[in-house]
Amino acid sequence: MNRSHVSSRLALAMLLAVLGAVPALAVRRTEDPLALVPASAVTVGVVHWNELRASPLAAKVFADVDHMSGDGDAARFLAETGLTPREDVDTVIIAMSTSNGSGTSDSGLVLFEGRFDLDRISSALTSRGALRQASANGTFYRLSDKSGSAHSGERGAVALVNRGLIICGDEDSVVAALARKENGGDGGLTSGQGIGRHLARIDRDASAWALVDLARMPKSHREGGEGGEPSQALFGAMKSVSLLAVQAVVHGDAVDVSATGLSSDAENRDLIADSLRGMLAMWRLAVSEKSPELVSVLRRFQIDSDGEGVSIRGTLPGSFLRALSANRHAAKN
Repeated sequence: MNRSHVSSRLALAMLLAVLGAVPALAVRRTEDPLALVPASAVTVGVVHWNELRASPLAAKVFADVDHMSGDGDAARFLAETGLTPREDVDTVIIAMSTSNGSGTSDSGLVLFEGRFDLDRISSALTSRGALRQASANGTFYRLSDKSGSAHSGERGAVALVNRGLIICGDEDSVVAALARKENGGDGGLTSGQGIGRHLARIDRDASAWALVDLARMPKSHREGGEGGEPSQALFGAMKSVSLLAVQAVVHGDAVDVSATGLSSDAENRDLIADSLRGMLAMWRLAVSEKSPELVSVLRRFQIDSDGEGVSIRGTLPGSFLRALSANRHAAKN
């Protein structure tokens, strides 16, 4: 075999190796929005608006959204972008993170999945002073800084990733999210780090769910205890809870709800379970005269405890939720 033939075969082999590596590099990018949330997040919450649209319970939620979006610059922005939240947004993901020892949430990220007219949104942003910026992993818009912050990372930013995804937050968080999208979600929630280790504790397809790292939450968010002895005992025991997982599944006008609190202290797990039973008993007593039909609803709630935490689950019928709404409305008036 002559030298030129060997060189040709080596060149062909190198070309095939390069071409074979291209698909591997291409699939490095992630399309999972949860992978864009940092593993360091203190809390993450997800709401599947597309499921809420089919529920009668969504009427008040969307009415409140319509009220907020029908006022001032928000209304003008929606008109300019052609965006209708109740129709165009399918999923909202909200995450808060902390980077200091005080436990103060100092950065946030909001991701919207849906159908977006990027040209109109871009035009509306730039007309309000937003500047298009380039990062190593994609472009974003730096919002007009009305606070006078001297640090660009503290300014708000919006990344119009594609027609199905928009990322909002402080600039540093948005830039980091774009990087996680390109590197396959390394350091993100789905990498098995931080609260991402507990994703298996929730149903990611639930209508709404949240994971909260209570061990790193600010103390002001963990204090409470008003509302009677069981409530005070519950808030006291909650100080030992390291993680809270909550989810809700809407079906018709009812909601299946569940919550799990993790605690390594067996005595505190027992205290939490007993306090929850006490609170349910108080609620049954409170509704027994005005709404006796709701007593059986509360009786069907289940409280379980194992070697890791305490869980409560049950179903809230539409009648119960409407009663709660009516009581809150009456209290405000």
